[in-house]
Amino acid sequence: MSQRFRAWVVDKSNDSFSLDLKELTVDDLSPGEVVVRVAWSGVNYKDGLAGIPDGNVVETYPLIPGIDLAGTVVHSDDPRYKEGDEVIVASAQLGVSHDGGFSEMARVPGDWIIPLPEGLTLKEAMVYGTAGFTAAMSIQRMEENGLNPEKGPVLVAGATGGVGSTAVAMLAKRGYTVVCGTGKSSEHDYLRQLGASEILSREELSGAKRPLQKRRWAGAVDPVGGETLTYLLSTMDFGGCVALSGLAGGPKFSSTVFPFILRGVNLLGIDSAHISNDFRRKVWNRLAADLKPEGQLPYIGAEEITLEELPRAMSTILEGGVRGRILVQLS
Repeated sequence: MSQRFRAWVVDKSNDSFSLDLKELTVDDLSPGEVVVRVAWSGVNYKDGLAGIPDGNVVETYPLIPGIDLAGTVVHSDDPRYKEGDEVIVASAQLGVSHDGGFSEMARVPGDWIIPLPEGLTLKEAMVYGTAGFTAAMSIQRMEENGLNPEKGPVLVAGATGGVGSTAVAMLAKRGYTVVCGTGKSSEHDYLRQLGASEILSREELSGAKRPLQKRRWAGAVDPVGGETLTYLLSTMDFGGCVALSGLAGGPKFSSTVFPFILRGVNLLGIDSAHISNDFRRKVWNRLAADLKPEGQLPYIGAEEITLEELPRAMSTILEGGVRGRILVQLS
């Protein structure tokens, strides 16, 4: 396929680093059995890290960043997919060691593809993106560990971000009492619109004075880590679950064995990249069904940008200046 298309490419060698919008052909892309015309992508925190020289997420250069995409198959050597199929590719090694979604065309292994579930559009799939998938996976894992709405309130940290916003809306849809933690006092109305019943300041979630404090939460979605995780572990109820998926607040936290041996707290690591495709499909099917907050998706993914505007968005997400999801329209 000789058709030319545009893509952002990061490159790094010795002391030089670049992020350039280039014209490529399919032959320039990472190998794979399926070629997809990308309709939508989304900007994730990991994508922001890919756009800086010391982000430590890109495993090979040069590379097209973008850890998720949704689009239409234009060529397939995999018998499971045919021209015209609408598909999702999210997480796996996309945008990390394999050319990703910030491109008008992508070539990917067939094993990474999720057929677009009935009940979702391509745009809605990228309102979720990897962030929404991570939120849904957090809920899936906590519910597998016994969480249900009758157990008590669930706290969502970093609630205005991509993982946080989608988690709030999904949990509210499922009937949970949702409490949000955020450092953005201007976004309280936004969080209440998504379904929050209570909002706590970032300071209230910063660390813990004692290894065990008053029991407050049946579960927690934590894309923040750091001192927030320290607080969450000390305030979980008996048998509570913390689904940890990020480090926006830092990679280090302090705790003791007491939450685990005296309250049976479960700390669940959420890694959306290294999971089976069967599990991935299961979660995406829930995103099209019982986890889909019908009226809230346009509100979560309200900002849409062009390919040319990506560098600004990648910087903004690292600065904590994003509310909900930034969608990239490619075709």
